[in-house]
Amino acid sequence: MRKWLSLFLIGLLAISVVASGCISNGGETTTQTKGKIAIVYDVGGRGDLSFNDMAYIGAKKAAEDFNLELVELQSNTEDDYVKNLETLAQQGDYLVIIAVGFMMTDAVKKVASEYPNQHFAIIDGFDPDMPDNVMMILFKENEGSALIGALAALIAADSGKDKVGIVLGMEIPVLYKFEGGYRFGVAWAEDYYKQKTGKDVNIDVLYQYTGTFTDPAKGYQAAKAQLDQGAWVIYQVAGGTGVGVFNAISEYLQAHNQKMGPPFAVGVDSAQDWIKPGAIIASMMKRVDVGVYTAVKDAVEGNFKGGVVELGLKENGVGVSTVDDVMAMFDSLPEDTQQQKLKELGFTSKDELRKYLEDTRKQVPDWIWQAVDELKQKITSGEIKVPKAFNKDEIEAIRSAKTWQEMMQLAE
Repeated sequence: MRKWLSLFLIGLLAISVVASGCISNGGETTTQTKGKIAIVYDVGGRGDLSFNDMAYIGAKKAAEDFNLELVELQSNTEDDYVKNLETLAQQGDYLVIIAVGFMMTDAVKKVASEYPNQHFAIIDGFDPDMPDNVMMILFKENEGSALIGALAALIAADSGKDKVGIVLGMEIPVLYKFEGGYRFGVAWAEDYYKQKTGKDVNIDVLYQYTGTFTDPAKGYQAAKAQLDQGAWVIYQVAGGTGVGVFNAISEYLQAHNQKMGPPFAVGVDSAQDWIKPGAIIASMMKRVDVGVYTAVKDAVEGNFKGGVVELGLKENGVGVSTVDDVMAMFDSLPEDTQQQKLKELGFTSKDELRKYLEDTRKQVPDWIWQAVDELKQKITSGEIKVPKAFNKDEIEAIRSAKTWQEMMQLAE
Protein backbone atom coordinates (compact mmCIF):
# COMPACT_ATOMS: atom_id res chain seq x y z
CA MET A 1 0.00 0.00 0.00
CA ARG A 2 2.85 2.29 0.74
CA LYS A 3 4.52 3.98 -2.18
CA TRP A 4 7.50 5.47 -0.45
CA LEU A 5 9.34 8.37 -2.04
CA SER A 6 13.06 8.32 -2.75
CA LEU A 7 15.17 10.56 -0.57
CA PHE A 8 18.43 12.42 -0.98
CA LEU A 9 21.23 10.76 -2.95
CA ILE A 10 24.28 13.02 -2.46
CA GLY A 11 22.97 16.32 -3.73
CA LEU A 12 20.22 14.93 -5.94
CA LEU A 13 16.61 15.75 -5.18
CA ALA A 14 14.22 12.93 -5.94
CA ILE A 15 10.79 14.23 -6.75
CA SER A 16 7.28 13.10 -7.48
CA VAL A 17 5.31 15.30 -9.83
CA VAL A 18 1.60 15.83 -10.14
CA ALA A 19 0.68 18.19 -12.94
CA SER A 20 -1.92 19.00 -15.53
CA GLY A 21 -1.67 20.61 -18.95
CA CYS A 22 0.45 17.94 -20.62
CA ILE A 23 0.76 18.35 -24.39
CA SER A 24 2.44 16.41 -27.16
CA ASN A 25 5.32 18.10 -28.98
CA GLY A 26 6.88 16.20 -31.85
CA GLY A 27 6.35 12.85 -30.18
CA GLU A 28 7.60 14.14 -26.83
CA THR A 29 5.41 14.99 -23.87
CA THR A 30 6.04 18.27 -22.11
CA THR A 31 4.33 19.75 -19.12
CA GLN A 32 3.13 23.34 -19.02
CA THR A 33 2.41 24.48 -15.51
CA LYS A 34 1.86 27.81 -13.82
CA GLY A 35 4.29 27.20 -10.99
CA LYS A 36 5.57 24.73 -8.45
CA ILE A 37 4.64 23.82 -4.90
CA ALA A 38 6.43 21.46 -2.53
CA ILE A 39 5.43 19.38 0.46
CA VAL A 40 7.71 17.84 3.10
CA TYR A 41 6.21 14.92 5.02
CA ASP A 42 6.85 14.06 8.63
CA VAL A 43 8.47 10.77 9.60
CA GLY A 44 5.10 8.96 9.45
CA GLY A 45 5.12 9.58 5.72
CA ARG A 46 2.79 8.80 2.88
CA GLY A 47 0.82 5.65 3.41
CA ASP A 48 -0.05 6.39 7.04
CA LEU A 49 -3.76 6.41 6.03
CA SER A 50 -4.01 9.48 8.21
CA PHE A 51 -2.30 12.84 8.65
CA ASN A 52 0.30 12.74 5.88
CA ASP A 53 -2.07 11.16 3.37
CA MET A 54 -4.60 13.91 3.99
CA ALA A 55 -1.88 16.51 3.34
CA TYR A 56 -1.09 14.80 0.03
CA ILE A 57 -4.76 14.81 -1.00
CA GLY A 58 -4.96 18.57 -0.44
CA ALA A 59 -1.72 19.25 -2.29
CA LYS A 60 -2.66 16.99 -5.19
CA LYS A 61 -6.05 18.67 -5.58
CA ALA A 62 -4.47 22.13 -5.48
CA ALA A 63 -1.86 21.11 -8.06
CA GLU A 64 -4.59 19.86 -10.37
CA ASP A 65 -6.94 22.81 -9.83
CA PHE A 66 -4.27 25.47 -10.33
CA ASN A 67 -2.14 23.66 -12.92
CA LEU A 68 0.92 23.35 -10.68
CA GLU A 69 3.84 20.98 -10.39
CA LEU A 70 3.92 19.19 -7.04
CA VAL A 71 7.21 18.09 -5.50
CA GLU A 72 7.15 15.74 -2.50
CA LEU A 73 9.91 14.93 -0.01
CA GLN A 74 9.81 12.32 2.74
CA SER A 75 11.58 12.77 6.09
CA ASN A 76 13.04 9.50 7.35
CA THR A 77 14.16 10.99 10.64
CA GLU A 78 13.91 14.33 12.41
CA ASP A 79 17.41 15.10 11.12
CA ASP A 80 15.94 15.33 7.61
CA TYR A 81 13.64 18.26 8.39
CA VAL A 82 16.10 21.12 7.93
CA LYS A 83 17.92 19.38 5.07
CA ASN A 84 14.69 18.81 3.12
CA LEU A 85 13.39 22.34 3.67
CA GLU A 86 16.72 23.95 2.80
CA THR A 87 17.11 21.90 -0.38
CA LEU A 88 13.75 23.16 -1.60
CA ALA A 89 14.20 26.75 -0.45
CA GLN A 90 17.59 27.02 -2.16
CA GLN A 91 15.92 26.45 -5.52
CA GLY A 92 13.84 29.58 -5.09
CA ASP A 93 11.06 28.56 -7.46
CA TYR A 94 8.23 27.33 -5.23
CA LEU A 95 5.07 29.32 -4.63
CA VAL A 96 4.88 27.73 -1.20
CA ILE A 97 6.72 24.98 0.68
CA ILE A 98 4.45 23.05 3.03
CA ALA A 99 5.79 21.25 6.12
CA VAL A 100 3.51 18.58 7.51
CA GLY A 101 3.54 18.28 11.27
CA PHE A 102 4.21 19.91 14.61
CA MET A 103 7.64 18.29 14.82
CA MET A 104 8.95 20.49 12.00
CA THR A 105 8.21 23.77 13.80
CA ASP A 106 11.81 24.57 14.74
CA ALA A 107 13.12 23.52 11.33
CA VAL A 108 10.61 25.74 9.52
CA LYS A 109 11.45 28.67 11.79
CA LYS A 110 15.15 28.29 11.05
CA VAL A 111 14.90 27.84 7.29
CA ALA A 112 12.20 30.48 6.82
CA SER A 113 14.42 32.99 8.60
CA GLU A 114 17.21 32.25 6.15
CA TYR A 115 14.93 32.55 3.10
CA PRO A 116 12.59 35.49 3.86
CA ASN A 117 11.30 35.72 0.27
CA GLN A 118 10.08 32.12 0.23
CA HIS A 119 6.55 31.35 1.41
CA PHE A 120 6.22 28.49 3.87
CA ALA A 121 3.22 26.83 5.52
CA ILE A 122 3.32 24.41 8.43
CA ILE A 123 0.55 22.12 9.56
CA ASP A 124 0.08 22.11 13.35
CA GLY A 125 3.22 24.12 14.02
CA PHE A 126 3.10 27.26 16.13
CA ASP A 127 5.73 29.63 17.45
CA PRO A 128 4.95 33.23 18.47
CA ASP A 129 8.28 34.29 16.97
CA MET A 130 7.75 32.55 13.64
CA PRO A 131 8.93 34.67 10.65
CA ASP A 132 6.32 36.63 8.69
CA ASN A 133 6.71 34.39 5.65
CA VAL A 134 5.22 31.36 7.44
CA MET A 135 1.52 30.49 7.52
CA MET A 136 0.81 28.39 10.62
CA ILE A 137 -2.22 26.21 9.91
CA LEU A 138 -3.89 25.02 13.10
CA PHE A 139 -7.06 23.05 13.71
CA LYS A 140 -9.66 23.05 16.44
CA GLU A 141 -9.19 19.38 17.18
CA ASN A 142 -10.90 20.02 20.48
CA GLU A 143 -14.17 20.77 18.66
CA GLY A 144 -14.13 17.68 16.46
CA SER A 145 -13.04 15.51 19.37
CA ALA A 146 -15.94 16.82 21.46
CA LEU A 147 -18.32 15.32 18.91
CA ILE A 148 -16.46 12.00 19.11
CA GLY A 149 -16.57 12.09 22.90
CA ALA A 150 -20.32 12.61 22.82
CA LEU A 151 -20.76 9.79 20.30
CA ALA A 152 -18.60 7.41 22.33
CA ALA A 153 -20.24 8.17 25.67
CA LEU A 154 -23.78 7.86 24.33
CA ILE A 155 -22.99 4.53 22.65
CA ALA A 156 -21.57 3.31 25.95
CA ALA A 157 -24.49 4.59 28.02
CA ASP A 158 -27.01 3.12 25.60
CA SER A 159 -25.30 -0.27 26.03
CA GLY A 160 -25.25 -0.02 29.82
CA LYS A 161 -21.47 0.53 29.88
CA ASP A 162 -19.54 3.12 31.88
CA LYS A 163 -16.13 3.42 30.22
CA VAL A 164 -14.69 4.75 26.98
CA GLY A 165 -11.07 4.99 25.92
CA ILE A 166 -8.61 7.10 23.97
CA VAL A 167 -5.20 5.91 22.73
CA LEU A 168 -2.80 8.68 21.75
CA GLY A 169 0.63 8.97 20.17
CA MET A 170 3.36 11.24 21.51
CA GLU A 171 2.50 13.45 24.44
CA ILE A 172 2.68 16.80 22.65
CA PRO A 173 0.51 19.94 22.92
CA VAL A 174 -1.64 19.24 19.87
CA LEU A 175 -2.74 15.89 21.30
CA TYR A 176 -3.85 17.58 24.51
CA LYS A 177 -6.45 19.33 22.37
CA PHE A 178 -7.76 15.97 21.19
CA GLU A 179 -7.91 14.54 24.69
CA GLY A 180 -9.47 17.64 26.23
CA GLY A 181 -12.15 17.87 23.56
CA TYR A 182 -12.94 14.18 23.91
CA ARG A 183 -13.39 14.54 27.66
CA PHE A 184 -15.64 17.56 27.13
CA GLY A 185 -17.86 15.61 24.75
CA VAL A 186 -18.12 12.72 27.20
CA ALA A 187 -19.18 15.09 30.00
CA TRP A 188 -21.73 16.79 27.74
CA ALA A 189 -23.17 13.40 26.78
CA GLU A 190 -23.61 12.42 30.43
CA ASP A 191 -25.78 15.48 30.93
CA TYR A 192 -27.65 14.91 27.66
CA TYR A 193 -28.35 11.28 28.53
CA LYS A 194 -29.77 12.20 31.92
CA GLN A 195 -32.06 14.80 30.39
CA LYS A 196 -33.26 12.35 27.75
CA THR A 197 -33.74 9.27 29.93
CA GLY A 198 -33.93 10.59 33.48
CA LYS A 199 -31.08 8.23 34.40
CA ASP A 200 -27.76 9.27 35.88
CA VAL A 201 -24.70 8.00 34.07
CA ASN A 202 -21.01 8.43 34.82
CA ILE A 203 -18.65 7.54 31.99
CA ASP A 204 -14.97 7.14 32.87
CA VAL A 205 -12.34 8.02 30.27
CA LEU A 206 -9.40 5.62 30.06
CA TYR A 207 -6.40 7.14 28.30
CA GLN A 208 -2.86 6.24 27.32
CA TYR A 209 -0.10 8.06 25.47
CA THR A 210 1.97 5.45 23.63
CA GLY A 211 4.87 7.78 22.81
CA THR A 212 4.86 6.91 19.10
CA PHE A 213 2.90 7.39 15.89
CA THR A 214 4.41 4.43 14.05
CA ASP A 215 4.04 1.32 16.23
CA PRO A 216 0.74 -0.59 15.74
CA ALA A 217 1.82 -3.13 18.35
CA LYS A 218 1.78 -0.46 21.05
CA GLY A 219 -1.62 0.74 19.86
CA TYR A 220 -2.92 -2.81 20.06
CA GLN A 221 -1.56 -3.32 23.56
CA ALA A 222 -3.07 -0.06 24.79
CA ALA A 223 -6.47 -0.79 23.27
CA LYS A 224 -6.46 -4.37 24.52
CA ALA A 225 -5.80 -3.11 28.05
CA GLN A 226 -8.67 -0.62 27.78
CA LEU A 227 -11.03 -3.26 26.44
CA ASP A 228 -10.08 -5.51 29.34
CA GLN A 229 -11.03 -2.66 31.68
CA GLY A 230 -14.42 -2.26 30.03
CA ALA A 231 -13.95 0.50 27.45
CA TRP A 232 -16.84 0.32 24.97
CA VAL A 233 -15.57 2.81 22.38
CA ILE A 234 -11.89 3.64 21.83
CA TYR A 235 -10.76 6.76 19.98
CA GLN A 236 -7.37 6.39 18.31
CA VAL A 237 -5.27 9.56 18.05
CA ALA A 238 -1.98 7.91 17.23
CA GLY A 239 -1.39 7.87 13.46
CA GLY A 240 -0.01 4.52 12.33
CA THR A 241 0.06 3.32 15.93
CA GLY A 242 -3.73 3.56 15.87
CA VAL A 243 -3.99 0.70 13.38
CA GLY A 244 -3.33 -1.49 16.39
CA VAL A 245 -6.45 -0.07 18.05
CA PHE A 246 -8.51 -1.16 15.05
CA ASN A 247 -6.95 -4.61 15.21
CA ALA A 248 -7.77 -4.97 18.90
CA ILE A 249 -11.43 -4.05 18.38
CA SER A 250 -11.72 -6.33 15.35
CA GLU A 251 -10.19 -9.20 17.30
CA TYR A 252 -12.65 -8.64 20.16
CA LEU A 253 -15.61 -8.76 17.77
CA GLN A 254 -14.37 -11.95 16.14
CA ALA A 255 -13.89 -13.57 19.53
CA HIS A 256 -17.51 -12.74 20.37
CA ASN A 257 -18.84 -13.85 16.96
CA GLN A 258 -19.83 -10.31 16.02
CA LYS A 259 -19.48 -8.81 12.56
CA MET A 260 -20.15 -5.31 13.81
CA GLY A 261 -19.74 -3.40 17.06
CA PRO A 262 -20.22 -2.22 19.63
CA PRO A 263 -17.62 -2.11 20.96
CA PHE A 264 -16.26 0.28 18.36
CA ALA A 265 -13.07 2.07 17.44
CA VAL A 266 -12.99 5.64 16.14
CA GLY A 267 -10.52 6.76 13.48
CA VAL A 268 -8.68 10.05 13.22
CA ASP A 269 -7.50 12.64 10.68
CA SER A 270 -8.85 10.92 7.54
CA ALA A 271 -12.07 8.95 7.09
CA GLN A 272 -10.55 5.64 8.22
CA ASP A 273 -13.79 3.65 8.61
CA TRP A 274 -12.98 1.51 5.53
CA ILE A 275 -9.86 0.07 7.16
CA LYS A 276 -11.90 -2.19 9.48
CA PRO A 277 -15.57 -1.94 8.47
CA GLY A 278 -17.82 -3.03 11.29
CA ALA A 279 -15.18 -2.24 13.91
CA ILE A 280 -14.85 1.50 13.21
CA ILE A 281 -18.02 3.51 13.74
CA ALA A 282 -16.68 6.86 12.49
CA SER A 283 -13.58 9.03 12.30
CA MET A 284 -12.73 12.50 13.51
CA MET A 285 -11.67 14.07 10.27
CA LYS A 286 -8.95 16.64 10.68
CA ARG A 287 -9.09 18.29 7.30
CA VAL A 288 -5.39 18.71 6.72
CA ASP A 289 -6.28 18.63 3.03
CA VAL A 290 -8.34 21.80 3.47
CA GLY A 291 -5.46 23.49 5.27
CA VAL A 292 -2.93 22.60 2.59
CA TYR A 293 -5.30 23.63 -0.19
CA THR A 294 -5.91 26.97 1.55
CA ALA A 295 -2.19 27.73 1.71
CA VAL A 296 -1.67 26.93 -1.96
CA LYS A 297 -4.75 28.87 -3.07
CA ASP A 298 -3.63 31.97 -1.18
CA ALA A 299 -0.13 31.70 -2.66
CA VAL A 300 -1.46 31.29 -6.20
CA GLU A 301 -3.86 34.22 -5.87
CA GLY A 302 -1.29 36.52 -4.27
CA ASN A 303 -3.10 36.60 -0.93
CA PHE A 304 -0.56 34.64 1.09
CA LYS A 305 -0.02 35.98 4.61
CA GLY A 306 2.05 34.71 7.46
CA GLY A 307 0.55 34.09 10.85
CA VAL A 308 -2.06 31.73 12.23
CA VAL A 309 -4.96 30.25 10.24
CA GLU A 310 -7.23 28.17 12.48
CA LEU A 311 -9.86 25.81 11.12
CA GLY A 312 -12.71 24.40 13.21
CA LEU A 313 -16.20 23.03 12.74
CA LYS A 314 -17.43 26.29 11.27
CA GLU A 315 -14.67 26.32 8.66
CA ASN A 316 -15.06 22.61 7.84
CA GLY A 317 -11.62 22.03 9.27
CA VAL A 318 -12.74 19.20 11.56
CA GLY A 319 -15.79 16.96 11.79
CA VAL A 320 -17.23 13.48 12.07
CA SER A 321 -16.87 11.38 8.93
CA THR A 322 -19.89 10.47 6.83
CA VAL A 323 -20.17 7.39 4.62
CA ASP A 324 -19.62 9.68 1.64
CA ASP A 325 -16.38 10.90 3.22
CA VAL A 326 -15.24 7.31 3.72
CA MET A 327 -15.97 6.32 0.14
CA ALA A 328 -14.18 9.43 -1.16
CA MET A 329 -11.12 8.47 0.88
CA PHE A 330 -11.32 4.90 -0.41
CA ASP A 331 -11.61 6.17 -3.99
CA SER A 332 -8.40 8.17 -3.50
CA LEU A 333 -6.43 4.94 -3.06
CA PRO A 334 -4.69 3.38 -6.08
CA GLU A 335 -7.04 1.12 -8.02
CA ASP A 336 -5.00 -2.01 -7.27
CA THR A 337 -5.08 -1.19 -3.56
CA GLN A 338 -8.84 -0.76 -3.68
CA GLN A 339 -9.32 -4.13 -5.32
CA GLN A 340 -6.93 -5.84 -2.90
CA LYS A 341 -8.75 -4.33 0.09
CA LEU A 342 -12.18 -5.30 -1.22
CA LYS A 343 -10.95 -8.85 -1.68
CA GLU A 344 -9.51 -8.95 1.85
CA LEU A 345 -12.82 -7.75 3.26
CA GLY A 346 -14.85 -10.22 1.25
CA PHE A 347 -16.65 -7.61 -0.85
CA THR A 348 -17.10 -7.88 -4.60
CA SER A 349 -17.73 -4.16 -5.17
CA LYS A 350 -17.52 -0.74 -3.60
CA ASP A 351 -21.30 -0.72 -3.40
CA GLU A 352 -21.10 -3.66 -1.00
CA LEU A 353 -18.53 -1.78 1.09
CA ARG A 354 -20.79 1.27 1.21
CA LYS A 355 -23.77 -0.79 2.34
CA TYR A 356 -21.69 -2.46 5.04
CA LEU A 357 -20.57 0.92 6.33
CA GLU A 358 -24.16 2.14 6.34
CA ASP A 359 -25.27 -0.99 8.20
CA THR A 360 -22.50 -0.47 10.75
CA ARG A 361 -23.82 3.00 11.51
CA LYS A 362 -27.28 1.59 11.96
CA GLN A 363 -25.98 -0.27 15.02
CA VAL A 364 -26.11 3.13 16.71
CA PRO A 365 -29.63 4.51 17.34
CA ASP A 366 -30.67 7.57 15.34
CA TRP A 367 -31.16 9.64 18.49
CA ILE A 368 -27.43 9.36 19.24
CA TRP A 369 -26.45 10.68 15.82
CA GLN A 370 -28.99 13.46 16.29
CA ALA A 371 -27.49 14.32 19.66
CA VAL A 372 -24.02 14.58 18.12
CA ASP A 373 -25.42 16.88 15.43
CA GLU A 374 -27.09 19.01 18.11
CA LEU A 375 -23.74 19.46 19.85
CA LYS A 376 -22.14 20.33 16.53
CA GLN A 377 -24.69 23.06 15.87
CA LYS A 378 -24.23 24.55 19.33
CA ILE A 379 -20.46 24.62 18.97
CA THR A 380 -20.67 26.10 15.48
CA SER A 381 -23.05 28.84 16.63
CA GLY A 382 -20.81 29.72 19.57
CA GLU A 383 -23.39 28.74 22.18
CA ILE A 384 -21.00 26.10 23.47
CA LYS A 385 -17.24 26.67 23.64
CA VAL A 386 -14.95 23.66 23.90
CA PRO A 387 -11.81 24.23 26.02
CA LYS A 388 -8.35 23.93 24.50
CA ALA A 389 -5.45 22.40 26.36
CA PHE A 390 -1.98 23.39 25.18
CA ASN A 391 0.09 22.23 28.14
CA LYS A 392 0.16 19.83 31.07
CA ASP A 393 -1.53 22.21 33.50
CA GLU A 394 -4.41 22.90 31.11
CA ILE A 395 -5.10 19.25 30.36
CA GLU A 396 -4.94 18.44 34.07
CA ALA A 397 -7.55 21.13 34.70
CA ILE A 398 -9.87 19.51 32.15
CA ARG A 399 -9.24 16.06 33.61
CA SER A 400 -10.18 17.37 37.05
CA ALA A 401 -13.40 19.12 36.01
CA LYS A 402 -16.60 17.29 36.94
CA THR A 403 -19.03 18.71 34.35
CA TRP A 404 -18.92 20.10 30.85
CA GLN A 405 -20.01 23.47 32.24
CA GLU A 406 -16.91 23.54 34.44
CA MET A 407 -14.82 22.64 31.45
CA MET A 408 -16.41 25.35 29.34
CA GLN A 409 -15.37 27.94 31.93
CA LEU A 410 -11.80 26.93 31.15
CA ALA A 411 -12.39 28.04 27.56
CA GLU A 412 -13.34 31.57 28.57
